[in-house]
Amino acid sequence: MGKSTFFKALTREQVNIANFPFATINPNIGIVKVPDNRLNLLAEMSKSQKIVPAAVEFVDIAGLVKGAHEGAGLGNQFLARIREVDAIVEVVRSFEDPDIIHVDGDISPQRDIETIQLELAMADLQTVNKHLVKNVSLMDISRREKKDLKNYRRTEEEKIILEKIKFVLEAGELATKANLPDSELEIIKDLHLLTLKPFIFVFNASGKNISKSQTKGIEIDLKFEAELAELSEEEVKEFSALGGKNESHLDDLIVSAYKVLNLITFFTTGEDETRGWTIEAGSTAPRAGAAIHGDFEEKFIKAEAINWQKLLECGSWANARQKGLLRIEGRDYVVCDGDVIEFKI
Repeated sequence: MGKSTFFKALTREQVNIANFPFATINPNIGIVKVPDNRLNLLAEMSKSQKIVPAAVEFVDIAGLVKGAHEGAGLGNQFLARIREVDAIVEVVRSFEDPDIIHVDGDISPQRDIETIQLELAMADLQTVNKHLVKNVSLMDISRREKKDLKNYRRTEEEKIILEKIKFVLEAGELATKANLPDSELEIIKDLHLLTLKPFIFVFNASGKNISKSQTKGIEIDLKFEAELAELSEEEVKEFSALGGKNESHLDDLIVSAYKVLNLITFFTTGEDETRGWTIEAGSTAPRAGAAIHGDFEEKFIKAEAINWQKLLECGSWANARQKGLLRIEGRDYVVCDGDVIEFKI
């Protein structure tokens, strides 16, 4: 409840907000800047003409209700739309207001969380059962026609993994409860199972609060945040400077989403622009270069890198080079959050 209000506040985009269920028919997509003051400091040092922050894409879909996996509400079409997202933000109503309709009548954050998780689990169970049937068929064909033994073993391995997941899903649990190692998760990643994705819970406290859920999450007054979204960025800064309840907490959520997605930021800086680039933690230098352009990975020779704080202390890229503080890194270098990098291809 309040997810479209949340989306509007987060992206500052106009979306349909209505006092009835399923107001969101087509998914809304918005690109959200990741707040990072390091960009401003680097841009000031480089006298950059432009600042381009890292970004996260958010997709707003219709709310789910009990029976969604069987088509209730707007059902399966919306479950399909979130299969390829990397994480799920669930907005949960945690306030009372007789003028704002709840699809189940009364307000219960924990019940709402359990309802959604059960629907996602049942949707995943349908996917798993479908693929198990397919696996058995492929294994039968391989036996009869004596096809590639390697493919047979891989199909058999996938079947074993899916049966582990099926066991927990049938108990109404999330697929994460199967505690699969990374090697097994890699094998089934193309299934895009919903309950293997990380969750962030946002409790909408836009009114008289009621008892909280047992689930940990971020509490945000979405009504207040939506009102802030109507102001200019300068007005928001002035309003937030008053502190206390006047301060927005959306940045906390954006940063949390970034961490949940296991993402880090590296920077490029110069007179033209200072830019934050998003990569997965653990990425090597060539892989990080691909965030800028595909050729950077394929034609990578080396990278010059320095931590952003050390660069600021030097005052310029030229000073950092003169002091011998620029590191020459090769193909195996794992990029750190906050690295400022210049690639050589």
